[in-house]
Amino acid sequence: MGISKIELFTKQQNEIAAIAKALSHPARIAIIQALLKKNSCVCGDLVEETGLAQSTTSQHLKELRNVGIIQGTVEGVNVCYCIDLKTWAKYSDLFAKFFAATSDLKDQCC
Repeated sequence: MGISKIELFTKQQNEIAAIAKALSHPARIAIIQALLKKNSCVCGDLVEETGLAQSTTSQHLKELRNVGIIQGTVEGVNVCYCIDLKTWAKYSDLFAKFFAATSDLKDQCC
C-alpha cells in the first residue's frame, strides 16, 4: 500500500477525510443513529442494535472514538457511550461548509 502523503493536503482536507473514513461503514452509521435516538449514554444495547459480535462492535466504537464523534465513560465493568456534542457540532459545521461550496455552481457539468 502506498504512502498517503497527507502533508500535501490542508488540515481541513485531512480532517474531512478522517471523519469520512470513520463514517464509511454502515455499522458505524447505525451506532451513531442509535446514540442520537437514545440521547443518552448506551452501554450493552449497541451489540443488539448492530447485530454484530461484541468484538466487532467494539472495533467500530474505537474508530468513532478515535475521531472524537463519541465519548465513553466507565461504569463498573461497562463503558457507556454517547455523542460528543461539541465535536458533533464542529464536524457538522465542517461538512456544511464543504457541501456549501456547491451553492455557487451553475449546471455546467460535462
